[in-house]
Amino acid sequence: MIGLNIAVVLAGGTGQRVGSDTPKQFMDINGIPMIIRTIKAFEEHDEIDMILVVCLEEWNNELCRLLDNFNIKKVKQIVRQGNTRRESSLNAINALKDVCKDDDIILIHDAARPNLSYKIIAENIRVVKKTGACETVIPVQDTIVFSMDGLHAHEKPSRDKLYIVQTPQSFKYSIIRHAHNHYLDSKRNGLIVPDITDDAGLLLFAKIPVSLVEGDKFNIKVTSPEDFVLMKAIIK
Repeated sequence: MIGLNIAVVLAGGTGQRVGSDTPKQFMDINGIPMIIRTIKAFEEHDEIDMILVVCLEEWNNELCRLLDNFNIKKVKQIVRQGNTRRESSLNAINALKDVCKDDDIILIHDAARPNLSYKIIAENIRVVKKTGACETVIPVQDTIVFSMDGLHAHEKPSRDKLYIVQTPQSFKYSIIRHAHNHYLDSKRNGLIVPDITDDAGLLLFAKIPVSLVEGDKFNIKVTSPEDFVLMKAIIK
């Protein structure tokens, strides 16, 4: 039986850094809410079977209204956000426990990256089928400086080994579930655990290999007001 490919869209941000009372994912980009642009990338992809959205609870009704207005059919679950990105991702993984088999593929994506290409989604699915886990990246092109104190330059690492991480980050269901459980078990057992800010980081903490998929410079994350200006120029 062919496995499921499930997109998880993380839309739990509050939009504080863009200086708005409206969460940034619900703000318009050239007439269409950013969250709808992001969801439509998965909705219109032939290989995506269903979508789960992790959303601010108080914005669920607005999300449902938008899904109806834009004729989105693949969203099957809306899950409450956690206090951190990791907790939001875990809420999604737990919500899928009665839906997923071990080899089903989960693509975890930021709602604030609305310019996701068909090609990147397809490549994530292809690589996960082969290796079990991947993250989308682009190579660093600028020179990077490392500072110990934020005041002085201490080291300039070789940029040929550095990459900027994007999303989706994609995994077989059993692998991402194990990585979350390993992190929680380590914490419960009193081990020192790092502050992990993305899903691939959970796998690296559990010493699980993560493959790389080539991303796209235009797959930017909208975080600041300047990013909105850029995205409005990129997306028509």
